[in-house]
Amino acid sequence: MRLKDKVCIITGGGSGIGRAACLMFAKEGARLAVADKRMEAARVVVEECASLGGRAIAIEVDVAQAADARRMVDETVAAFGRLDVLLNNAGYGIAGSVLETDEDAWDDLMAVNVRGVFLCTKYAIPAMKTGGGGSIVNTASVVANIGIRNRAAYCASKGAVAALTRAVAIDHVADGIRCNAIAPGTIDTPYFADIIGASPDAAALRKGLEQRQLMGRLGTPEEIAAGMLFLASDESRFATGSILTIDGGMTAQ
Repeated sequence: MRLKDKVCIITGGGSGIGRAACLMFAKEGARLAVADKRMEAARVVVEECASLGGRAIAIEVDVAQAADARRMVDETVAAFGRLDVLLNNAGYGIAGSVLETDEDAWDDLMAVNVRGVFLCTKYAIPAMKTGGGGSIVNTASVVANIGIRNRAAYCASKGAVAALTRAVAIDHVADGIRCNAIAPGTIDTPYFADIIGASPDAAALRKGLEQRQLMGRLGTPEEIAAGMLFLASDESRFATGSILTIDGGMTAQ
């Protein structure tokens, strides 16, 4: 019960890595706000958490909107009395080089992947300070450190998340607030399943994605959630400003 009675917000909690984190955190005793742009998906995860004995609420939120981010924190504190952990997991990627990336698509991605992390953190910190501190965990990516082809906007956004993680860690260590990030490799989520399914040669695309990792396979959402649990819990109490890479050896090459 590494998160017993800890109050946690998980954005993007309705599917993929976010869902896996919600279920794992619930098993570890957390009280959860499952935040997602898709309310029905969040409600399904809340029911799954309840079946595991966890207490959870669903919150519909667009992390790119300041009013939504503020309301998400307020509703969580109203429901559970405090806030101990914020997991900034909401995000997505788009294909394209700089030349191929539409300007509006760039702005939309940055609004979720970077502005969303900024806004949720901005409104979570005062609540954490009231409770004596907390842990913020951001979902970055291996692309914050290495480039990959045809993902210019995504690479830029995750580089910004990694840099923001370190800045928040420095600014708020005196408040008892730690801020770390997780850097996943290629993970077998519904998002990647959709990309693979839309390919004219799905088998070849999946094989290519698998071969990027030394282990020769995609990671699972649960493997990333385990790293998130470590960073959220007191087990990582000496870690702040750290980027935890879990990528099957992708960046070791």
